[in-house]
Amino acid sequence: MHNFEKLVFWQKSIELAKQVYIICLELPKDEKFGLISQIKRSAISIPSNIAEGAGRNNDTEFYHFLGIANASSFELQTQLILTRELNLLDVEKVNSLISNLNEIQRMIYTFKSNLKK
Repeated sequence: MHNFEKLVFWQKSIELAKQVYIICLELPKDEKFGLISQIKRSAISIPSNIAEGAGRNNDTEFYHFLGIANASSFELQTQLILTRELNLLDVEKVNSLISNLNEIQRMIYTFKSNLKK
């Protein structure tokens, strides 16, 4: 079992989820049950799956949940790109979130690679 709260990529994904919630306040209200809901679910899924995997019985299960967390990060990235393409959010803010997301993706990938060894 791993202490997920000490994992830097979990900490960064929590911070990202908070930023996502804040930026979602800027999206049009008619997206409440569409894009906003999807974006929030994807953002929450990243640290949640890291934590769930860390609490599993072995590294094989942890590896699996890290894969789910990473998949959620790419889902979130796609949704953020869509908000940018539709001019629903400030381009600079979206690009900053995507940059942070890319860092988390790299960290998860590296951790997974080391976990497998």
